[in-house]
Amino acid sequence: MNWDQLLSAKRYTSTTRPEDIRSQFQRDYDRIVFSSPFRRLQNKTQVFPLPGSIFVHNRLTHSLEVASVGRSLANTVTGKLRKLQKIEITDSMAELGSIVAAACLAHDLGNPPFGHSGEQAISNYFREGNGSNLKHHLEESNWSDLVSFEGNANAFRILTHQFHGRRKGGFALTYATLASLVKYPYPSFPEEKGKKKYGFFNSEINTFAEIAASCGIPCIDIQNHVYARHPLVYLVEAADDISYLIMDIEDAHKLGILSTVETEELMLAFFNETIHAEALSYKEKVYQEVTDTNERIAFLRATTIGLLIHEASQVFVSHYDQIMQGSFGSSLVKELGGHYQEALDRCRRLSVEKIYQHPSVVKIELTGFNVLGALMDEFTEATLHPHKSYNSKLLSLLPEQFKPSDGKLYSRLQSVVDFVSGMTDLYAMKLYKDLRGIN
Repeated sequence: MNWDQLLSAKRYTSTTRPEDIRSQFQRDYDRIVFSSPFRRLQNKTQVFPLPGSIFVHNRLTHSLEVASVGRSLANTVTGKLRKLQKIEITDSMAELGSIVAAACLAHDLGNPPFGHSGEQAISNYFREGNGSNLKHHLEESNWSDLVSFEGNANAFRILTHQFHGRRKGGFALTYATLASLVKYPYPSFPEEKGKKKYGFFNSEINTFAEIAASCGIPCIDIQNHVYARHPLVYLVEAADDISYLIMDIEDAHKLGILSTVETEELMLAFFNETIHAEALSYKEKVYQEVTDTNERIAFLRATTIGLLIHEASQVFVSHYDQIMQGSFGSSLVKELGGHYQEALDRCRRLSVEKIYQHPSVVKIELTGFNVLGALMDEFTEATLHPHKSYNSKLLSLLPEQFKPSDGKLYSRLQSVVDFVSGMTDLYAMKLYKDLRGIN
C-alpha cells in the first residue's frame, strides 16, 4: 500500500469547493459534527446510565475524546515517521491527524441505545425471539448480519447508504476517512467460521470494494470479501482502546464504584519508577498544589493517556513495514510490552469485576434487552404484515428515510434495524411506554 492512494479524497458525490478554507478531510470532520446521528449520541449510553447529578460519559463525549486522542496519535506518528525519513510530508500527509480524528468521531455512530446490550438485544431477537422464524426465508449471509448485529458495520452503513429521500453516498465522506473507520474489513460470517465482529453488512460489500480499490487496499480473500486494514485503522482502534479503558475507570471513581486509592494505583501502574522518574516527580509537585480528589484523578488520567499515546505510536512505527504491507495481525495496544501490558490487564480485570458487573450497569443492560426486544418485535411484525390495521398505524411512525428500498425481506428487516438502532435511550423508552400504555 502507498500513501498516495491510501489518502484518497474521492467521494461518492463531487462536492469540491475551491474557495473552502478547509481541507477535504477537515470537511469530513465538520460534516460528522453537524449531523443528526452524531447529535443523538449525547443520549446514548456508553457504560453507565445517563447522568443525574454526576455527569459520566455518553457516546457523544466518548467519541469527542477518542477523536482528540486519535488526532494526537496520528500527529505523533507523523512526526516519528518523518524523523526516521519513512515518509515525506506532503499536504495530504500533514492531514493524517484530521483523517484519524474524523474516523474516531464517527466510530460509534452505528451503536444502538443502551450500550452494548443494545447490540445483543437486536441480535437476540433474530437468534432467540420471534425473528428466529425468519431464518429459512433469508440467504445465509443476510441472516448472519441480523443474528450478529454489529455497531461497527452499522456505522459504515449510516455513513455510506443512500437512505430513502437522501443523497447517494450517505454523508459523502472521503474514501480515506471511510476506510480508516473499518476495523474489521470483511462482512459478517456464519458463526461456525469464528469471526464475531465485522466491518460492513452484506448490503455494503460493493460499497467497501469500491473504497478499497480507490485507496489501493488489497483484497486478501476474494471469495469472502476479506481485505487488509487501512494503516490508519490501527490508530483509530488504539484511540478507542485507550480512551474507553481509562475513562471508564475515571467514571467509576466519580460514581464511588472505585475508591481513590484503587483508581490511583491503576493509573500509576503504567509508570515505571526509573523510566518515568521525571513524570512521577512532576505528579508529586502537582499533588502539592492540587488537593481536590477529582482534579487529581483527572490529572492522572490525562498523564496516563499521554503516556499511552507515546507508546502506541512507537508500536506503529516499529511495525510500520508490516502495517503498510497489510500483514500486521495485531493491535497497537496489544503489542505494548512489559509493565504497560500488565497495567492494561489489571485495568481490564477490574473493569469486568467491578464496573461492567455493577448493578447500575446490569440494570441498564436488562432495560435495553426488554425495550429494544419489544420494539424489534412490534415493528418487524408490522413490516411483515403492513395491511393489518394496527400495523399500518405503527408503520406511520417510521420516518420516511427508513422506508425499505425494495420489497425484499432482507431490506424490510434492515429498515426496522436502521430505525431501532438509531434511537436514543430516551426515545426508545418513551416509544416503548407509549406502545404499552405506560405513563
